[in-house]
Amino acid sequence: MFHGNAGNIGHRVPIAKVLEEHIGCNVFMLEYRGYGLSTGTPNEDGINIDAQAALDYIRNQEETRHDKIIVYGESIGGACAIRLVANNQEAGDIAGLILVNTFTSMRKLIPSALPPAKYIAGLCHQHWNSEETLPQITKIPILFMSGLKDEIVPVQKKIWREFPNGSHNDTLAEPGFFDQIVEFVRDILGGQRMEPRL
Repeated sequence: MFHGNAGNIGHRVPIAKVLEEHIGCNVFMLEYRGYGLSTGTPNEDGINIDAQAALDYIRNQEETRHDKIIVYGESIGGACAIRLVANNQEAGDIAGLILVNTFTSMRKLIPSALPPAKYIAGLCHQHWNSEETLPQITKIPILFMSGLKDEIVPVQKKIWREFPNGSHNDTLAEPGFFDQIVEFVRDILGGQRMEPRL
């Protein structure tokens, strides 16, 4: 699970708990460098290195090495997840990608998230260019989820599941959010019956 820019993995424990207890997924949560209690300074290259290290760890553990992996990313974590999946889809162990309120690129996000900075957005050294990376994912099913009232990330042109009252940080609280994840996971795991236990 790749969290958004605000907060750290501690703020995502309730989401992980729902995924584990009510959907039956094992959850690996990555704390980026410079977030929470992690040392270092966060930056695009470093966070992508951290993401690859996390995936390699899961692949090398006896209890998870034969499992199918579903990568989940929120906001900037979605951008991280997109790059990770694009770079690792050939291995065959990634079964799906779930994106929640994810942006197309950092430079395109700046004018909506911070309007006064729109004229200097081109100077941003963090690119997170998901718009260019996403089409490279050709072998992995993707579930896009977006709150239509997201005040930070503008609603993207291609949304598969919309949540009319979901804002940037509370879309997961919208009715049916986890039901969509259950349906997606069931579909990608070959129709295995999964029922939300909420």
